[in-house]
Amino acid sequence: MTELKELLYPEKWLSKASAGDRVAYELRMRIIAGMIESGTVLSENKLAAEFAVSRSPIREALKILASENIIRLERMGAVVVGLTEKEYAEIYDVRILIETFVFERLVRKNTNELVMELNKTLEMMKIAIKYQDADEFSYQDVLFHETIIRSINHSYILMIWDNLKPVMESLILLSMRSRFLEKFEDFKRIIDNHQIYIDAIETKDRDLMVKSLHQNFDDVQEKVEDLWRSQQLLTKGVEPQND
Repeated sequence: MTELKELLYPEKWLSKASAGDRVAYELRMRIIAGMIESGTVLSENKLAAEFAVSRSPIREALKILASENIIRLERMGAVVVGLTEKEYAEIYDVRILIETFVFERLVRKNTNELVMELNKTLEMMKIAIKYQDADEFSYQDVLFHETIIRSINHSYILMIWDNLKPVMESLILLSMRSRFLEKFEDFKRIIDNHQIYIDAIETKDRDLMVKSLHQNFDDVQEKVEDLWRSQQLLTKGVEPQND
């Protein structure tokens, strides 16, 4: 890819990506970061020149971003839509739903191997902090949660996760880069909270898991208990009653 413009998405994460995927990852980051504003019309020819690829990978990338509702394909070209505050909040809603669902399944499973893997990942997160590597920390952070989600081997939950991951990954990357520069002291809390995740899974302690969700989603705390109660009812095969 061209080096004419500094790339936001980590190049080292793209070794196995197709040309279209590489363009999609970078454009997604630029749109979410606000470098490409809503309403901007993306030109296939200009993008092909910038990324030093043919128009075919550009079309592939635009189709991917359109499927995520980040852009809108029109006859005049691809129009940037971006993400609203409502959509950011909905991403957190889905993450809470997934993680509460997964925990209720883990309560009934042997989690010894999972706990071991999570402890390894947590150590890698600590090393990334030591060497002030925001990108590596972000990678390990996403891996931590993905390892938990994949552990229950639920094909439709994985489908939701895989659809959510590209946008969520971009948000995490941008957030962690900012925190490393401006709020480095916050990483002690983040590490402590991931340790609570592990302890909750190891002991199958719902109270600990609720605590970790509170701390991980501190902007949407009021939703945690409602979603958690709904998940427990569904797990027991009981339909929630209307008031």
